[in-house]
Amino acid sequence: MRTHILKSTCILAIFFIANLATAQDKDKDKDKDKEKKNISTEVVNVVKPYTPSVSDAFKIKQTPSLNDKETAKKKEIQYAIFSFPVASTFTPAKGRAAGLKKAKREKLYNTYVSLGLGNYNTAALDFFTSRAISRDETFDIALRHHSSQGGIDGVQLDDKFFDTKLDLAYINRSRDLSWKGKFGYQHQVYNWYGLPDIALTPTQIEGIDEQQTYHNVYIGADVDMEDSFFNGGKILYRRMFDATSSGENRLIVQPEFEVEIAGELIKTLVDIDYVGGTFENNFAGTGSIDYSILKAGISPSLVILRDDLTVNFGAAIYVGLDTENSENDIFVYPRITAQYRLSGDDIIAYAGIEGDLQQNSYYDFVQTNFFMSPTQAIAPTDQQYNGYLGIKGKLTSNVSYNARASYVSENNKALFKVNTFNPSPDNGYTYGNSFNAVYDDVTTISVFGEINVDITSNFKFGAKAEYFNYNTDNQQEAWNLPELEASIFADYQITENWFAGANIFFIGERSDEITFAPGTTIFPTEIVNLDSFIDVNAHVGYRFNDRLSAFVKANNIANQDYQRWVNFPVQQFQVLAGATYKFDF
Repeated sequence: MRTHILKSTCILAIFFIANLATAQDKDKDKDKDKEKKNISTEVVNVVKPYTPSVSDAFKIKQTPSLNDKETAKKKEIQYAIFSFPVASTFTPAKGRAAGLKKAKREKLYNTYVSLGLGNYNTAALDFFTSRAISRDETFDIALRHHSSQGGIDGVQLDDKFFDTKLDLAYINRSRDLSWKGKFGYQHQVYNWYGLPDIALTPTQIEGIDEQQTYHNVYIGADVDMEDSFFNGGKILYRRMFDATSSGENRLIVQPEFEVEIAGELIKTLVDIDYVGGTFENNFAGTGSIDYSILKAGISPSLVILRDDLTVNFGAAIYVGLDTENSENDIFVYPRITAQYRLSGDDIIAYAGIEGDLQQNSYYDFVQTNFFMSPTQAIAPTDQQYNGYLGIKGKLTSNVSYNARASYVSENNKALFKVNTFNPSPDNGYTYGNSFNAVYDDVTTISVFGEINVDITSNFKFGAKAEYFNYNTDNQQEAWNLPELEASIFADYQITENWFAGANIFFIGERSDEITFAPGTTIFPTEIVNLDSFIDVNAHVGYRFNDRLSAFVKANNIANQDYQRWVNFPVQQFQVLAGATYKFDF
């Protein structure tokens, strides 16, 4: 009975709870319906845009801390390697280090002397020594001598020559400044032996004083600076005088400056060049010749570097003063050059247009032609422009080349012309056997080519040639200027001891004009053409050790009887043998 009552009570309770839950759900649904009915449309203004941000995150540790004492204990792990030998028949070869063959270090000496003797009673001496005063200072001495007692076939006058030069130099080098002081003296003796092909009596020939002596003394300095707007420069003073009481002074001052503006280099060269002197007589013997010429100028240039292109924009402005004739003038010249690498060092194109006021001097004339008369009219040459276009580079790693075409316009260019035959017993240069400088406006077109080949490290070969085409204004010809010049050279180190070399020169035809003073002869004025010639020279030598070597030189091997200047034949086949010795002094 109690069991039935308890069951009935449980059923009633469950039924009551279910009805109560259903009633609550109905009430919630009614409330939602009321809220839906009360929602209305409104405008929402967003004052600040939503900017999402990443909340702070905590990095999970790779090794979490555990409080479990059992888990925190590390278990010991034991490793065991089961190794056993493996039989092998391979035996590696022993390696050898590759060795480089070292070249024998050449012993350097501070002094050498070379002496040679040859036919025509020829003597040659070359001496040089360099003494180290300190780590940064050295003192150099150089002495050179070349002479011959002559003996040219068919020459009636003395044809010997003598040339000795002494050079002294003090050199001081430092990190930012290097300079060189120099002093020198040169003594030269030459003879006006080139008589024209006319009949002279033995008495007339004996009365000719054909010897001329030149003395040259100079002092100067060269300066080179680093990390300064003053790059350096040079200064030179030269005094020249001869046996006929002629004298000349020359002073050259050329400082150079360099500044950088906006990343570009601007170079400026200051050029001051003075030459002045006197000749005791003019060629007619009616008076002396005095000259005093100053050129002063400045040459600024802008250097532009752009990858493979290098351009130099410049100009030169000169003032020329002739104080003896009370004349002065201003000259402006272009100085523009460019270079472009078309293919690295293999093909380089270059071009330029440049001009200059070239100072002429008695000394320069004599060094070009030893048979000048001491009766010169000295004047500068106005080279208006020299325009050129060329290409250079390398055909292979051991073959280089250079080709160029140019056009030059020069006013008052000096040309050497043989003097008039007008004998004077007091002057040995009046027998048509000396030369005078005449001036004319000349334009020149030239084509130049050059190639150099390093066949091996011991064998080098080179050749070059240049063709000229001259156009004169007043003179009939460009006197004594060849149309073609060419040369070939070769040097060969045959063995460690034997060495040899050769060079060949070719000079094309030249023209000159032989004139006679009225009443001296019955011969008329004549233009002569000097034949072209080839001069073949060679040398061979043997080194006994690093101190002593012997050599033999042969000149004019073809034995040609050519004339470099009209009526002046040269020595034919010449041979010179000698030795060179090096030592520490």
